[in-house]
Amino acid sequence: MAPGPLFLLGSGLSIATFLAAWWPWTRAGRESHVDVLWALMVAGLGGLYAAAGEGWGPRRLLIGLMALTWGVRLAQHLHRRLRQDSGDGRYHAMRAAAGERHAVFMLGFFLMQALVAIGLSFPYFFIAHDPHPSWRMLDLAGASVWLLGLGIESLADAQLARWRGDAANAGRTCRAGLWKWSRHPNYFGEWLTWCGIALIAWPAPQGWTGAAAAAFLLILVLFVSGIPHTERQALRSRGEDYRRYQRTTSAFIPLPPRRELSA
Repeated sequence: MAPGPLFLLGSGLSIATFLAAWWPWTRAGRESHVDVLWALMVAGLGGLYAAAGEGWGPRRLLIGLMALTWGVRLAQHLHRRLRQDSGDGRYHAMRAAAGERHAVFMLGFFLMQALVAIGLSFPYFFIAHDPHPSWRMLDLAGASVWLLGLGIESLADAQLARWRGDAANAGRTCRAGLWKWSRHPNYFGEWLTWCGIALIAWPAPQGWTGAAAAAFLLILVLFVSGIPHTERQALRSRGEDYRRYQRTTSAFIPLPPRRELSA
């Protein structure tokens, strides 16, 4: 499919899907499921562009598999977490802050998620229209970095789930496995997957969008809705135990733990 119509199709599907979910989910108090929908939408757009793009077939197949594998795994993980935790505290706070205007506020929020999904799918779109008819070294490098990131994220999620599943760990901070080296190894792995996509996208026309997507995700994780929110929640629930964890453990990049100095 030609690039223009394909982009319009993907953008229209994203906006229509989030609009369709907005009212029933807001009315039912299930706004936090928008994160699951977001992961599936980015993956779906990546798969759509890979299937219908006009670029070299093997590279389109690669990025289509990458997009769908990433999105389905993340959506399943988020869905399990929402079931276990009875929702996401961020959305409870949004409801309380918006009051009677909550439905209108969430309409804007859902539309914003649709636009973010469109923007983050740009690298897939341009890779899918890359005419270069053979593999590049950056394809191999990008796929390797992406696979490393997916492995780190999946392992971190599994280690945290096992920790939380043990009643003896209630109220204690997980320091098992990767969590001994980073307070947020799952976020670090997620960012690496986008760095992998950025490497594959770089030689393509408009391939800079891959680096922009990775940078945007990094800003969100470090300064907006990732680490800041998670750490506020952890400090409220685990107090001094988490403060000790902050003093000894890297926030993002896995590094050897520091020794806590005596007072």
